[in-house]
Amino acid sequence: MVGSNQNFAEGASINRPPLFTGENYPFWKVRMQIFLESVDRGIWDAVLNGPFVPVNVVNEVQKPKPFAQLIADENRRAQYDVKARNIISSALTLNEFYRISVCTGAREMWEILRVTHEGTDDVKRARKNSLIQEYEMFRM
Repeated sequence: MVGSNQNFAEGASINRPPLFTGENYPFWKVRMQIFLESVDRGIWDAVLNGPFVPVNVVNEVQKPKPFAQLIADENRRAQYDVKARNIISSALTLNEFYRISVCTGAREMWEILRVTHEGTDDVKRARKNSLIQEYEMFRM
């Protein structure tokens, strides 16, 4: 649209994750979840629940299964976390990427971005109470 004041230069793409520049995190978070699920629901599951780690049970002790012993389904499920990390890191500008560059899993990346841009539950609760108090003082 000519002459409109848009915040986003491009429309969405089904092939490229939405870019996060550090602004409007709630909008990006919803779009990113939809993008991850559209690639494969298992990828979104890896973000929510952490990576799938195939194990061998020997004498009632679980040990991670060596890569060479993985069957096709285990390998596919183990790849979800790697794909999620790739998609998330590809969707970030340089400053945002540095926040998550030391993370070892997609769940950790997602959580760091969430806490950085939304705050912890305690911070959100304190912010809400502060706004309520401000409103009540204004009303008086």
